[in-house]
Amino acid sequence: MAGPDYQAKSTDRSNIVTILAAEGVQFLLSGEEKVPLSSCDGKTTCLFFSANWCRTCKTFIPKLVQVYDMLSTRCEKMEIVFVSFDHNENEFAEHFKCMPWLAAPFDVNLSRRLSKRYHVKHLPSLIPLKSDGTSIEEDLVGLIEDYGAEAFPFTRSRREELKAADTAKLEGGKLEDLLAHKGRSHLIAMDGRKVVVSELVGKTIGIYFGAHWCPPCHSFTAQLLEVYNELTTSEEEQSFEIIFVSTDRDLEEFDMSLKGMPWLAIPYLDKTRHDLCRIFDIKGIPSLVMIGGEGKPISTNGKGIISLYGAKAFPFTESKLRDLEAVLRKEGDALPRQVNDIKHEHLLKLDMAKAYLCDSCKKRGRFWAFSCDVCDYDLHPCCIEETS
Repeated sequence: MAGPDYQAKSTDRSNIVTILAAEGVQFLLSGEEKVPLSSCDGKTTCLFFSANWCRTCKTFIPKLVQVYDMLSTRCEKMEIVFVSFDHNENEFAEHFKCMPWLAAPFDVNLSRRLSKRYHVKHLPSLIPLKSDGTSIEEDLVGLIEDYGAEAFPFTRSRREELKAADTAKLEGGKLEDLLAHKGRSHLIAMDGRKVVVSELVGKTIGIYFGAHWCPPCHSFTAQLLEVYNELTTSEEEQSFEIIFVSTDRDLEEFDMSLKGMPWLAIPYLDKTRHDLCRIFDIKGIPSLVMIGGEGKPISTNGKGIISLYGAKAFPFTESKLRDLEAVLRKEGDALPRQVNDIKHEHLLKLDMAKAYLCDSCKKRGRFWAFSCDVCDYDLHPCCIEETS
């Protein structure tokens, strides 16, 4: 899920250390200590434009700290220099406390000049530079959010490699590549079971993105549970499975989500959760992606399909949906456009409804309903008792 497109271009071929020195920077800060500009020599140096008053900056910094620590552990030649957009030196000092990297001394004019040089338009902005001071990748905040430390050394070619790997997982038709990795070959269940991903090959799979904190997810989970139970207790029992991909805020919420789900899940601490959100470009929850028996996506609108058709749409292919729509049209053509029912005072009109509760038999209905435009009243077609 890529972030905003931060544009930063420079044709200046000067060394980054020379640039900082020319701007009047005599040293950099490491905590409360001063370190020489030469600390950046020979390293991929990133200028981090941020401010204590910026909410999105505070959200991004923990992710960046994680990447910085991981690259430091791997002894990669990389350094970050914080360039402050804070209002005063006290705010700068407070903001810098949460950063393990270096900083340029607080100087409002310096931040303006550097942001102009590298065409910084938004905060936060993370501009990676070659040792000669030229930008090598324009959209690093989004790249870090999507790929973390895997994005190093932050070049365009590295970005293309990562996107190609995502495409291969998406279109390759191998569930093991999409749902597992070398360190984990299984999925987990509410009762503690571990199911090897290879056992799901050939099944129709719904990848369900949701969270306990999201009220719409509670409602959709109930619908999905009804469909899941109907399909797994029928002759298609061995052909359908759901895999939960949590977007919960912590492990406790994840456990609460899983308690009401009889299906499988990606472990909460596994990075595959984030990878799947990126690969399928998930922008909101609840969301349901359908994977066909050949291991390839057949629909990214699983939520809409389930809400409208329920289990009748299985195996959720385009041809099945076309057949189902044709049957529904035929059923609708055989019904009157409007009726007067002895149980209700207003005219009832034929309507296509995703789901409703019949006000006569009190049972849930789907597809065709006779509905009142005046009040909230719906009837199953079979519950209609027309006036003479």
